[in-house]
Amino acid sequence: MIHSLSGRFLILSIIFVMLAEVLIFVPSIARFRQDYLLARVEKAQIASLSVLASERSVVSPELAQELLDNAGVYNVRLARDSVSTLVLSSPIPGQITTTVDLRDASAFYLIRGAMKQLIDPAEGVVRVLGAPTMAAGSMIDVTMDQAPLRAAMVDYGLRILVLSLVISVFSAGLLFLAVRRFMVKPIERVISNMQAYSAAPEDARRLIMPNNSLRELRAAEEALYGLQTQLTGSLKQKQHLAQLGGAVAKISHDLRNILTTATLLADRMERSEDPAVKRSAPKLVNSLSRAVNLCESTLTFGKAEEAPPKLAMIPLSKIVDDVLQSERLAASELVTLSDDLPVGLTIRADGEQMFRVLSNLVRNARQAIEATKQPGEVKISGTELESSWIIAVSDTGPGLPEKAKANLFTPFEGGVRKGGTGLGLVIAAELMRGHGGSLELERSDETGTEFKIRLPREMVNAVELSA
Repeated sequence: MIHSLSGRFLILSIIFVMLAEVLIFVPSIARFRQDYLLARVEKAQIASLSVLASERSVVSPELAQELLDNAGVYNVRLARDSVSTLVLSSPIPGQITTTVDLRDASAFYLIRGAMKQLIDPAEGVVRVLGAPTMAAGSMIDVTMDQAPLRAAMVDYGLRILVLSLVISVFSAGLLFLAVRRFMVKPIERVISNMQAYSAAPEDARRLIMPNNSLRELRAAEEALYGLQTQLTGSLKQKQHLAQLGGAVAKISHDLRNILTTATLLADRMERSEDPAVKRSAPKLVNSLSRAVNLCESTLTFGKAEEAPPKLAMIPLSKIVDDVLQSERLAASELVTLSDDLPVGLTIRADGEQMFRVLSNLVRNARQAIEATKQPGEVKISGTELESSWIIAVSDTGPGLPEKAKANLFTPFEGGVRKGGTGLGLVIAAELMRGHGGSLELERSDETGTEFKIRLPREMVNAVELSA
């Protein structure tokens, strides 16, 4: 129960009501003590006036003691006409431990005295100074036993506490039922709807229908309804795209096999002695090669997921040498391939995936330079910073068109060269995100293009991520 919203609200309600009762309890105890003392003073005043009204202001000891017992005091001193007279007296059983002046007493004075007397269980005699009623004098001074006063205060306090507890439980119970009815139940309805919707999001009957009368909960239901509607539409769209993607993958696979066969036949056509065939064969082979490349790229991108990288500390120079040697086999004399790496630089990466990323970037840069038919250079450089490794691939080519920049990492839209699929950079960026890093376009203008790879040096484990 303590882990539920209504249960915690019930407990908090009891606590808060009890705190309010405590704030009421303190001045109530002080008021009770003041009334108790005033009642004794008034009785003592009546007793003293009875004595003064008797003949010669003298009563028998038995009557005097009866008057004192009835008033609940030990002695009475009355000041009137500038004369202080001990009207009634009896032996005091102990020392006076407390003096209470009820004349013009402040609330703080009364509360402090009441709390001190309630906490201190020591017995003693209380001296009370008060103002006589009906202008019967200037001051009345009485002494009384402290024990009955404290016992009456404790009894009154216990009754107040029990009553406060009953009021707290009753009030908290009513609040609990009200919160349960008007807040918890609607929230549970929303939760039940979310659970039912998650089981079958394509079922339109499971969409929540906003009907709560509370403005805040009604707004939450409307927001949830809008979210569920959008999500259902997105799921249907993704399902259609997934089905379409599966069909495209099958078509691409079969088409690749057909085109591969056609490429072999085109290779044979190149050996024909017919001049017309010889002129057309290279163009046919290039077209078939681009078609095969498109099919292979589509199949690669359409895989469910890329294998997670196997991270290890590896020398960057070895990967860069392999990339440059592979590209030099295909590069023309116009392109110069070089590197600028610090000696002994090692990075934490998957060697195979890093080779694919760098190969893609270098190949794109090489092909961009060759398309201009002007000499150019492609360079791979590396830097080790405090928090990351930076690998840059730059070229002196013509730069990227504005349309290519806008869709650089969008599948099938970021291609630059004729026949390209626009998937190379998309796949490369995904591989770098799998490393916890990033692939970004640093610059691209008439002086060339530069891409930067950022790899974090710090390892993050699951405990750190959850924290």
